[in-house]
Amino acid sequence: MKVPKGNAPRRTCGALLLTALLLGATGCGSPEAFKVSEACGIEFDPELIGRLLPTGDDLKSEDAFSEPKQFRCEFAVDGQDQVGLRGDVVEPFVKPLAVKESVMLRLGNPAPADIGDGATIADHGGMALKACTYNGEKMQYVLSIDSVEDPEDTAERRRLLEAFLRSQLPVAMEAEGCRP
Repeated sequence: MKVPKGNAPRRTCGALLLTALLLGATGCGSPEAFKVSEACGIEFDPELIGRLLPTGDDLKSEDAFSEPKQFRCEFAVDGQDQVGLRGDVVEPFVKPLAVKESVMLRLGNPAPADIGDGATIADHGGMALKACTYNGEKMQYVLSIDSVEDPEDTAERRRLLEAFLRSQLPVAMEAEGCRP
């Protein structure tokens, strides 16, 4: 099942070729997952984000929508938009998991996960949040990922989404300057 990407066309302000290594073919002739260590100015666990992307020949990331307190990174494989990653610094009274409940429902079968101060994992994405201090003020950092179609096995995809959010939340918070 393909998750709708929305009707609004995405602006492109110059794609940034990210640091990625496509490993050679395996014994059965299929390429392995991309190994991504950095994209859109953020470091990644090379074993995780690439496994949430389809295989292909060309991987690009774009951060055209990023601004302070609102990290955005869109991944494209072979010219096709695939996975969106977002980070937001929000006021402590905001309830991101409640606000985005309909989004998580659209991503399929949302369930709570034990990450940070709260998280939801769905079939095609997830969201995690943690309280932090940003520029001396108490805030929250919210990291979300959506439009994930790979791997094909839903249980494995959900497991990888949870591992990705658990690993990436503190890294993204640090990069944004949002200290726990």
